Amino acid sequence: MNRHQIRARLIERGSSYRQWALDRGYQPRTVTQAVARWAGKDTLPRGRLTYRVLRELSQFIEEEITKGISA
Repeated sequence: MNRHQIRARLIERGSSYRQWALDRGYQPRTVTQAVARWAGKDTLPRGRLTYRVLRELSQFIEEEITKGISA
């Protein structure tokens, strides 16, 4: 899943990267950087914050951003 598809899923749910981040206490820049770096990758991020952001975002849009993030 690429960043444009993720953005479309957020819009379908009435949200945006910024709004989603602020609602959950994250910095909007952190969320956009995590998505830009890890969307569609086959490996998982090593950082705790990035992993948590991508996992919560995957649950929100109901699709894995990075393979294996929901496991």
